[in-house]
Amino acid sequence: MARQKGIIKLQGTLGDITFMQTKDGYIAREKTSVSASRIATDPSYQRTRENNSEFGRAGKASKLLRTAFRTQLQSAKDSRLTSRLTASMMKVLKADVTSIRGMRNVIDGEAEFLKNFEFNNNAKLSSTLFAQYTTVIDRVSGVTSIDIPIFIPLNSVVAPEGSTHFKIVSAASSIDFEAETFTTAESSSALLPWNATATAALSLSNTLPANSTHSLFLLAGIQFYQVVNTVAYPLKNGAFNALSIVKVDGV
Repeated sequence: MARQKGIIKLQGTLGDITFMQTKDGYIAREKTSVSASRIATDPSYQRTRENNSEFGRAGKASKLLRTAFRTQLQSAKDSRLTSRLTASMMKVLKADVTSIRGMRNVIDGEAEFLKNFEFNNNAKLSSTLFAQYTTVIDRVSGVTSIDIPIFIPLNSVVAPEGSTHFKIVSAASSIDFEAETFTTAESSSALLPWNATATAALSLSNTLPANSTHSLFLLAGIQFYQVVNTVAYPLKNGAFNALSIVKVDGV
């Protein structure tokens, strides 16, 4: 793959070269001479078929997780979320030590590798919220919780310019990657002023099905607002909102 330079940018196909525009700019790529049927049957492409199978499986798992937390992602994500999460899912899948190559899967992998995954790389929770917090996933009861002791917002929250208030959000989900189903619960704090006044202790709790046999995920995030005449407006459509996987309990 090559990048196009110069004033005139081409798009389309010329001979065996395809020109296109991507998020990384204008590129030129040579068309493959290998047919799909050959890749699907030729023994020499066995590794390719295995890689494609596992990449597809990781992609489906990534999409399911994004769907499970769709409500939260509407206000906290970056443009490369899909590719970044799929890459992380590949690490989970490759940790499967029981399945043969090409058949490795997320269920038998290490879902815990997704802990600390940031959904918005432009505003990471780890560099936005500095208040200490504890997380719990109780698989037996299905209760998940995030507890934050008293903190001073000006000292513990890095807020973008223009914000006057914020709230802490939480979501948890029990995800069955095999059946492609999930159960999600969510909660949030009240709208809190970004000032030097200490908050009360916060406790965000979400209840999932008890004794779940699926992977459990707990997310924490922070959302910023500008309050004008008692109306709270999301700051720049959530561009500065953070959301992260803070705890995982795999199967």
